[in-house]
This record gives sequence, C-alpha cells and structure tokens, in this order.
Amino acid sequence: MVAENANALPEYSPDYSVVVPVRNEAGNIIPLIAEIRAAMESVGKTGTAYEIIYVDDGSDDETAAVLGQQAKHCPELRIIRHAESAGQSAAIMTGVNAAKAPTIITLDGDGQNDPADIPKLLAAFAADADRDHLLVTGQRTRRQDPWLKRVSSRIANAVRAALLGDGTPDTGCGLKVFSRSSFISMPGFDHMHRFLPTLMLRQGGRVLSVPVNHRPRLAGVTKYGLFDRLGVGIGDLFGVGWLKRRSPRPGT
Repeated sequence: MVAENANALPEYSPDYSVVVPVRNEAGNIIPLIAEIRAAMESVGKTGTAYEIIYVDDGSDDETAAVLGQQAKHCPELRIIRHAESAGQSAAIMTGVNAAKAPTIITLDGDGQNDPADIPKLLAAFAADADRDHLLVTGQRTRRQDPWLKRVSSRIANAVRAALLGDGTPDTGCGLKVFSRSSFISMPGFDHMHRFLPTLMLRQGGRVLSVPVNHRPRLAGVTKYGLFDRLGVGIGDLFGVGWLKRRSPRPGT
C-alpha cells in the first residue's frame, strides 16, 4: 500500500465512511465522487460528516493519477493503494479497517450503483434500534448489465440461496450499509463480499433488502463473468456453508 493523500483530514471524526474498491476505473472516478459528495451532503438537515475511502486495488491504468488529482479538491477523499491486485474483498477489508466512522457504506467503483440511493439505505439503517446486527443491502430491480452478466448473476444467486438459505435476492449489489464493528467481527477471506448476508446472519444479525436504481456502465469493462461467479464461487459456497454450520450459538 502507499500513503494516503496529504490533503485528507487527519483529525476528522466522520459519522460515515464510504468505501469504494476500484481496479482500472479511471473513467468513472470523477463523476462518481461528485455524486457521492452530493448524496452525502443531502443526508440530515444540516449536512453530515463523512469520508470517502477509495481503495485502488493495483490498477495499471490512470486510476491512481485521477484519484490524486481529485484529492487536491476533495478533503474528504482518502486514497489507499494495493501494490498489486488482491481482489475486491481485500480492497473492501482494507477500506473498512482504515475507516474512521462507525457506519460503513460500500458501493462499486464502476458507476452502476447510484449514490442517490445512499440516503434511502441510511434511513432504513438508522431506523433500527440494533444497528450493530443489521446489514442493509441494495436490491437491483432493473439490472442494466449485458445479458451474460445478468444470467450469471441469476444462476449464482439461485445456487447460493438454495445452499445457504440467506433469504437475500441480490447479494451481488455493491451498495450496502453496515456497522464497522459488525464487519470487523466477521471472518475475512477472499470473495467474502459476496456472502455478507450469510455472514451477518451467522452472527445473529438481520438483513434488510431495499430496492435501488441500477445504471449501465459508461466507461471501462466488467471484471467478472460467468466462470468467475460460478467456478470460484462453488468452492466459496461450501466454505461459507461450513462456517454457517459452525456459527456461534449464544446461550448454549
């Protein structure tokens, strides 16, 4: 990893940390940061304290340069870079571990998640009395993806639901809200971001799905295909199933 941008606010104590994992997303950074800032500044009647943590997962395009330029004008922006790609879950774990806020918001860096939905998810999260045991996840009701990605997601969700029974219709949506403490208490492993609902249920928590907007990708290319979702995912499913069967059982 490299040092964070010098313009970040070192003594800042935000209410929310927005974690955005990226790899080779140079063309999507500028508009997405602007949308995140607009969404976060609309939260609450008098604004809100937040930080935006971009975790650059070993990009080899202009991602690092574009983020560096954005940091000059956005003091809320923190940049962390993996020297080489370690995967989306590793990038999310890096961002959450570095986060200064108790509440985490994640979204994908490709611009397909709509930051305008963030206040809606935060409102659902804030309405719950036990937020340390709650995961609020977006449910993309009208997917704007190529047919192969839509089909692979449907298959992956169906297989996962049958084997794990997490009751979540769209675990692949990157837009999620949860407490930092709940995430830190979960077992960390490659591809864990695909199983956050099961991991939350495993530790006695709850999962709430909220319908959200989904947009077509405007720049760059998708990093995942049918064999990424199924080939790697099958082994993960059995591993997570094993974890679920050995979940903590308070009071026993």
